[in-house]
Amino acid sequence: MTESALDYRWSADKLASLLVRYDDLVPCTTAFLDTRTPGSDRKENFTIIGPGVAENPDQHVHIDVPHGFNVGAARQPPNCVNSQHSHETAEVFIVHSGRWTFHVGERADDAEVLLTPGDAISIPTQVFRGFTNVGEGDGFMFALLGEDDPGRVTWAPEVFTAAEAHGMVLLENGGLVDHTRGQQIPEGVAPMSPTTAAQAAGMRRLDVAGLAACVAPARALRPAPRSLLSTLGVAEFPIIGARRQDGLPAGKLNWRHGFQLRKLVIQPGAATAEHVRPQEEVLLAHRGALSLALNGCAFTLAPGDVISVPVGLARRYANAGDEPCEVYVVDGGDGPQGFRVEGGSA
Repeated sequence: MTESALDYRWSADKLASLLVRYDDLVPCTTAFLDTRTPGSDRKENFTIIGPGVAENPDQHVHIDVPHGFNVGAARQPPNCVNSQHSHETAEVFIVHSGRWTFHVGERADDAEVLLTPGDAISIPTQVFRGFTNVGEGDGFMFALLGEDDPGRVTWAPEVFTAAEAHGMVLLENGGLVDHTRGQQIPEGVAPMSPTTAAQAAGMRRLDVAGLAACVAPARALRPAPRSLLSTLGVAEFPIIGARRQDGLPAGKLNWRHGFQLRKLVIQPGAATAEHVRPQEEVLLAHRGALSLALNGCAFTLAPGDVISVPVGLARRYANAGDEPCEVYVVDGGDGPQGFRVEGGSA
């Protein structure tokens, strides 16, 4: 990149503020209604980009710049359960480590599927879903939510009952009261009415085949024959979204989310061409070491790191290690575009 092509609005420090290291993630262990329910009381919730759906104002937001979608994460020890709930916007998980079962239905008994590292799942709105770490160690998943304001969680009726028995009350304003910490319901604020049986019966349901259709297994991903970044040693794999204007074919999960998802695999010694995206782009580092050249600055991402790449800045990705580098890329909008920088490095 030539000096004249640099955008001096983006200093090295400002760009660094858009990088969240895995080791610097700040968890919230009291984010949701089921915080005190045995079996669900050891989970950690992370809000990386955007407000997320946490019900506790103690939840730390790492990057509060609107992107049109939210990025978060979940980390749970073995046998820890995230209780049955539904969302108002898209919810996508990408397994980074561990083995996870996802179960749908009001009582988690409609269908179940096992996910392992590299797998992605997108469960439609208004479907009760939950998940459990069934691996031997701590598991970590990236989470994507649609829109700048993803709304609130709707809990299955039994979650309210179990929470109340262990001192937790959800309020109509979306906040939480934890009686185990001496908190009381504020004056003038009413408790949230539990989800009724009729409301639960009105939720959408998925059978085994329907749930399987929501999963993009890592082993089944196929590289695009031609795309903006495809070159020797670099492959792009579509996951979420319809066929793109930059040549990437539709992914398996090709209904509208408000964002698209692809996987980028870079072999040792390989690099992409320098290119530009006219929409928000977030990188989720999964395996290996990713070198990112951005506006005259260089960053190296390790597994679990997340960075937001500003709109319109030229960027170039390379493998900084001696093993294949894998990164998941979230692009804002349902029809992302991109173009190579004329005369840029390849």
